[in-house]
Amino acid sequence: MKEQIDILLATYNGEKYLKQQIDSILNQTYQNIRLIISDDGSQDKTREILKQYEEKDKRVTVYYQKENLGCIKNFEFLLKKVENDIYMLSDQDDVWMPEKIEKTYEKLEKEKADLVFTDLEVVDSELQTIYVSFNDFMKLSRKIHKYINTDKINYLYNCVTGCTILSRKKWIDRILPLPTHSKYVLHDHWIGLMVSLEGKLAYLPEKYIQYRQHEDNEVGTEKISHQFTQLEQVREWFIQVKLGVFGTYVEQQEKFSEELQVFNQKAYNYFSMLEKKKNFNWKGWDIFHRLYKTETFLYYIENFIIMNLPWIGKGIFQLRYAILKLMKKR
Repeated sequence: MKEQIDILLATYNGEKYLKQQIDSILNQTYQNIRLIISDDGSQDKTREILKQYEEKDKRVTVYYQKENLGCIKNFEFLLKKVENDIYMLSDQDDVWMPEKIEKTYEKLEKEKADLVFTDLEVVDSELQTIYVSFNDFMKLSRKIHKYINTDKINYLYNCVTGCTILSRKKWIDRILPLPTHSKYVLHDHWIGLMVSLEGKLAYLPEKYIQYRQHEDNEVGTEKISHQFTQLEQVREWFIQVKLGVFGTYVEQQEKFSEELQVFNQKAYNYFSMLEKKKNFNWKGWDIFHRLYKTETFLYYIENFIIMNLPWIGKGIFQLRYAILKLMKKR
């Protein structure tokens, strides 16, 4: 008999789409699962729905939180409940393709990997396709294929989407506790990073999830930088993201090698300096180069100007924004 796999599903006010998601998990071709659900104090009919499934399917176990933990701490609670050697993460509003568990588990075994993740099909609230490939739309596919066997895949790029993860329990001690230093380092970013530092990741380009986008998404496909009309706004946001990421890394220094510990601090110091430099900067270019050297040449130049020479980039940005707006891409 195939080994049992723990599926971790975090819920909060998810009544609208929850049944469809749970049904897609329970009706997988791989049936030996334990669906562990933690409800984070829902105020709608989520708990009523969960109790129905708990009563009719012995594979379902539900925990009802008395106080709202928040998304990250809710997943941390679930990770502590893992008993089997293999576990998966699930959101409350997606739909899993029937072979998702079977195919990702096969990939894990075939590659002797520690974590497998996949691509996703992005759909609207009615499951109509918005983007055929999430990773193509987010421009992650090239990075995944190039850096799948290195720690860069999540240290620099955050390529692992949480709801696609299948991983081994043995890494949970290294993963926990999940950091809460910054909203820019979520649980899936951290899980993928911690496993990639010493373990092996494997990737399936197939889309085994319909990744639903709707008005209540915690995390989605929206590119925040596209909302900004001024270069200063883009620059400030980029800097805050990097400060959040490297601030988290510095806070969790014991999780990293000595070499990365040194670089984490240098990178944090670099972006702290940039926060105070409003027009130009001539220091720390080696840090910038290490962070961006694997990007495309155009992306490298664009970000170099944004970060270090914004006084040059303001006019270019306004012209580019106007053109994209005419093309209805903004």
